Amino acid sequence: MVTSASSFTRGLAKPRLGVVQIVFFVVAASGPLYAIAGGISTTYAVTGIIGVPVAFIILAPILALFAVGYGVMSKHITNAGAFYPYVANGIGRPAGVAVSFVAVVAYNCIQIGVYGLFGWSVADFLKQKAGIDTPWWLWGLAILLVVGVLGAMRVDLNAKVLGVVLVLECATIVVIDLAGLLNPAEGNSLAPLDPANLFVTGVGAVFAFSVAVFTGFEGAATYGEETRDPARTVARATYVAIGLTAGLYAVSSLAMAVGVGPSQIVEQATLNGPGVFFGISGQHLGSTVTDVAYVLFLTSQFASLLSFHNAVARYFFALGREGVLPDALGRTNRRNGSPIVGSLTQSVTALVVVSGFAIAGREPIFELFTWLGVTASTGVVLIMIMVSISVIMFFRGRGGPETVWQRVIAPGLAAVLLTAIFVLILANFDVLVGTEEDSPLRWILPGLLLLAAIAGFVRSVVLRRSKPAVYAKVGGIGGIH
Repeated sequence: MVTSASSFTRGLAKPRLGVVQIVFFVVAASGPLYAIAGGISTTYAVTGIIGVPVAFIILAPILALFAVGYGVMSKHITNAGAFYPYVANGIGRPAGVAVSFVAVVAYNCIQIGVYGLFGWSVADFLKQKAGIDTPWWLWGLAILLVVGVLGAMRVDLNAKVLGVVLVLECATIVVIDLAGLLNPAEGNSLAPLDPANLFVTGVGAVFAFSVAVFTGFEGAATYGEETRDPARTVARATYVAIGLTAGLYAVSSLAMAVGVGPSQIVEQATLNGPGVFFGISGQHLGSTVTDVAYVLFLTSQFASLLSFHNAVARYFFALGREGVLPDALGRTNRRNGSPIVGSLTQSVTALVVVSGFAIAGREPIFELFTWLGVTASTGVVLIMIMVSISVIMFFRGRGGPETVWQRVIAPGLAAVLLTAIFVLILANFDVLVGTEEDSPLRWILPGLLLLAAIAGFVRSVVLRRSKPAVYAKVGGIGGIH
């Protein structure tokens, strides 16, 4: 099918988004319900540590430190590529292009990995409720088609869909949390809030999983060009997203442990996985509420898929528009402003990977979802470190109203603390992907991020020599103020 060139333009939709709408996108990307039911239960099971709530309490301020520099940078740079132009204008264009390639790999990984979780979740639900046995990949491919269609539509329409899903999702989480906290299995035990129950052997894996469930909060800047007031909206949306998700995760992980008993949470999480959270609902709220909660568990995954799809499409768009990737990726739909070519590219990439796992007979949860998800969170932490350093370098010698705290201290602390978390993730990578310590997989998956960075750096060198005019614009299109 040949599409008329008149159907495309080079700009995103006219500014339609505000703080609330962007919060819908970035919090939905984190998938609170599936992160809690799936991610947090997995954290308890894999690490055997009951102090998980403390990890979220500690991690939130670190992410807030990152958001300080990230927010003030957004006042000067508005670009759908988000992290990529930040690094390009802070550290330099080669580093910026390298980060852009890492971002493309990382966000594709997290988005595609959720197709495995969604396919398994639907297949398991149908088997439990109706006795119908269906392959996971059938539902994974079906939702892939739905996300692909919605991804090509107006961005503010997507925000409305995500908003409805997110409100219902958060309401469900609060109700189940209250059921767990008000019905403690072992009395009013607050053992999960004792730091001594976190800082034990394996604490690195807890922080690694915790970062993974936060992934998505940092995506506000990808919508900067489509906001009504990017200088304020991006920073505000990021702070709200961090506060909301940190609160949900800390309270929910505590409610989960209190509801089944701190001494039993590891064993129950190992045996039942997401069933731990829904088991609290079934015990205290009844089967109807639990069934509704599980359906919302599915829509939570859908919301995450749609949100990450939008983010990846905008990365492709930004890189295509600036000539870093093929020019066609920089086209948008003239009628609604959506990055149509980037959207289609992401859908095709997901189709190839999901089909490959299905054909190879690989497991959707512990392989497709886990392997790609952990790779993605590792990449995001690495990118945040680079952005924090970029903030310091960007404001060095530059006048402006920003304080020393915003320019140097907060981003400097964020860089140091995020580096410590990055080291912990690499040290515990075998635990995270469920392999032996000497398994090649623990090096292959993070190695993909290294290869992406090298490819990006090489691409920048090639551009500088062969297309100096294009290279000179890297990280700049979209607005530097």
